Amino acid sequence: MIRLEEILDKVEKHHPGDKLDLIRRAYIFSAKEHKGQVRASGEPYLTHPLEVANLLAEMKMDAVTVGVGLLHDVVEDTLTTLDKIEELFGPEVAHIVDGVTKISQVQFTSKEEKQAENFRKMLLAMTDDIRVIMVKFADRLHNMRTLAYLHSERREAIARETLEIYAPLANRLGMGKIRGELEDLAFSYLDPKAYDELKDLVEKNRKRHEAFLAEVTGMVQQKMREHEIPCFTQSRIKRLYSIHLKLKKQRIAIDQVYDLLAL
Repeated sequence: MIRLEEILDKVEKHHPGDKLDLIRRAYIFSAKEHKGQVRASGEPYLTHPLEVANLLAEMKMDAVTVGVGLLHDVVEDTLTTLDKIEELFGPEVAHIVDGVTKISQVQFTSKEEKQAENFRKMLLAMTDDIRVIMVKFADRLHNMRTLAYLHSERREAIARETLEIYAPLANRLGMGKIRGELEDLAFSYLDPKAYDELKDLVEKNRKRHEAFLAEVTGMVQQKMREHEIPCFTQSRIKRLYSIHLKLKKQRIAIDQVYDLLAL
């Protein structure tokens, strides 16, 4: 289980002097309210809000948002009222917790893309504070990372919702890293055979691809230095779901994809 002090250190690093005491109080309150509850994995329920708070800290969110990460399920899953949250933590925290709770209660069932787009628009319209969406992304990401403990029908429903609603929404908000992980996790549950085959193929060539990227990156950086041009380079092997979509769209084999790498 992630330690509270690790989360506090991350917040302090990016927001020196921020309300760390709020996070500490939120942790104590969350631990008390969720006491006795367990996750499907058998772990204490507190592991989930802690992981959500840690993800938010890694996203460089402020202390209020990280505190909400610790509190985001107390209204929905315990006897705690929103009035109690406002009394203890103030109207700002209560407002964000309320937004996350309302989004969590909306169920998406349609597989039609038009309906998915309308649902994404509705989620954005329901929130007047982007921090609500950020907490929900962190909540969904941790739930996807631990999805294996649910029964198959529930896994598929959550994975499909993630792929059709939350991943595109993350992309729209410029959160490519989160979108990529959500897509790959959803892909692994919706089409495990295709996922495993593609993962094996990519892993077999990973060292060769990484060596090539390192070589090209070095060449680009050298040229930039020669011309005294400041630059920042970043390279990656494309995400599995992105490769999968290209294979389906172009109806080609993996060895015919020539842009597995990006610089």
